[in-house]
Amino acid sequence: MSTDIDPASAAAATAEAATAEAASITTASAAEGKAPGWEESRAVAEASRQTDWERPSFAKALYLGDFQWDLMHPVPEPTPEDAERGEAFLARLRGVLATMDGARIEAEDRIPDEYLRSLADIGAFGMKIPAEYGGLGLSLAYYGRALMLVGSLHPSIGALLSAHQSIGVPEPVKMFGSAEQKRQFLPRCAAGAVTAFLLTEPDVGSDPARLTTTARLSDDGLSYVLDGSKLWTTNGVIAELVVIMAAVLPHGAAGDVPAGKGGITAFVVEMDTPGITVENRNSFMGLRGLENGVTRFDGVRVPAANRVGREGQGLKIALTTLNTGRLSIPAMCAAGAKWSLKIARGWSTARVQWGRPIGEHEAVATKIAFMATTAFALEAVFEVSAALADAGMKDVRIEAALAKLWSSEMAYTVADELVQIRGGRGYETAASLRARGERAVPAEQLLRDLRINRIFEGSTEIMHLLIAREAVDAHLAAAGDLARADATLSEKARAARDASGFYAKWLPRLLAGEGNDPRAYRGFGTLARHLRYVERASRRLARHTFAGMGRWQAALEHRQAFLGRVVDIGAELFAMAAVCAWSEHLRAAGADGAESARELAEAFCEQARRRVEALFAALWDNTDDADRRLARRVLDGEFTWVEDGVLDPSEGTGPWIAPRSEDPGTRPDLHRDVR
Repeated sequence: MSTDIDPASAAAATAEAATAEAASITTASAAEGKAPGWEESRAVAEASRQTDWERPSFAKALYLGDFQWDLMHPVPEPTPEDAERGEAFLARLRGVLATMDGARIEAEDRIPDEYLRSLADIGAFGMKIPAEYGGLGLSLAYYGRALMLVGSLHPSIGALLSAHQSIGVPEPVKMFGSAEQKRQFLPRCAAGAVTAFLLTEPDVGSDPARLTTTARLSDDGLSYVLDGSKLWTTNGVIAELVVIMAAVLPHGAAGDVPAGKGGITAFVVEMDTPGITVENRNSFMGLRGLENGVTRFDGVRVPAANRVGREGQGLKIALTTLNTGRLSIPAMCAAGAKWSLKIARGWSTARVQWGRPIGEHEAVATKIAFMATTAFALEAVFEVSAALADAGMKDVRIEAALAKLWSSEMAYTVADELVQIRGGRGYETAASLRARGERAVPAEQLLRDLRINRIFEGSTEIMHLLIAREAVDAHLAAAGDLARADATLSEKARAARDASGFYAKWLPRLLAGEGNDPRAYRGFGTLARHLRYVERASRRLARHTFAGMGRWQAALEHRQAFLGRVVDIGAELFAMAAVCAWSEHLRAAGADGAESARELAEAFCEQARRRVEALFAALWDNTDDADRRLARRVLDGEFTWVEDGVLDPSEGTGPWIAPRSEDPGTRPDLHRDVR
């Protein structure tokens, strides 16, 4: 038996079997109406992973202790044609946005239809759609810059356009649709037909094995009949088209459709199809104007020709779509941080206390320094990630996930610091400030609006697990049966022998590298020592990950706090590398701020290094075990006395999760047309 393990090949070899197993699990659970257990849910999640790595990935290598700087620097340049097309659109977009009022959206909790028509007129609904289908064919970088602009007018417009183009009908059809589906749907989407993505259900979040929306193949094989309901359907209230994930039930051969085990499958559905009801328009703490609803399907007949991809391929389609679609969130997070810095700078100069502008007091100055470096870093993380994706030479699925995770957390912290610097005015609404004659600064709105990004498209906790799974993938593949909780002693002994070949080659590489050479990266001036730190920290992180694998083996996947810190360290290192790369890109291009970009990058790296060191220390010095034991006792009701002395206004208002009625909906349909 060979002792040289190829993790990528090992993962790919089992992917097809895992997909088949997951399909049978999901459809069986849906048909029997029972909730799947841990192992079943895990199997479905594993089957939906994209396991092949045909192109290099900077972030994947980083977690393995291999700092491949040449994968990030120099930052790829857009083609002259892409740049010209992108700049022309941004100019048109600025002109249209100048006619709109974000305060009106906030007050009316609705994006006016005429705003949507104006955006459609300049092609904003087809930014990512190829020109051959009526779209603009913008690069991801220019698409993100456009979202930064619209998001700074009002984030709900950015959320609408992003939900439509990043995860709605255009992207999965563009990536997985047939030639006929592309001709049928993409021109409509580009022209302004709003679309949505429907996966989440009242009892289904990040555990798709629990999916209960079903699709039954008709006897003639010409259509599927959908039944179920979807929660939090962003754009669903005004959508013309939606892509819906449903569990196809096992079936025999019918028409042109062969017999199959079914599984979670993607369908493009017309929202005016009989049987579809938008039962509720949801309201949230932020993103007022978001057209988000509860959508119900009662015997909805969908043509078989509208199935995207194969039966059982739906989750893979969804996750693949999200890989680069997630970059829309870092773009809008960068916009929020840049605006926060602008307001903090102006306010901290104008506001005088104790004889000095408040920005000159150290308590505020440290906050402003953090906001300035982080705003620069947020833009760098987005721009570098988008440039790598646009170049098409790298696999950026982990980079996009890291960018989403890190940006959503850091941007919210920046907004929180803005509210703190503004004091009482930060807590006051823009409308109230305007009413009493002061500048209408919507700081509290920004805080509310940014909060959702820590939940959208994968919560922080889920992103930790998703990225951690990729970070330890090589270990799991090499360890084989060592990573299986139910493996026998003989299987584990065999796996240990096989894994030794992988680790015998890998571990020695973690002992020394360019980061130990004081001359390394000296062409980057004052940033050289930070690049050396990232290289050393990457190897250090890999050693700690290996130690965790050795200590907990199969139980490592349950050590979510440990894995979360591993991911966060990598995210900070990724951000440091992106900041250094972007700084040098600006210097090389002679862009605005090029001369001072290195200073901002250096200051950011100093701050990030301290966060990294704190995370390294917490890997092994923490209260995780005690917290887990205490949490069990809390959940068992041992400390309910702590909850005494308060009133619960939610008591008696309804169940934690609303059950779906088996009877056809009787609520009025809240769906509305906007074209």
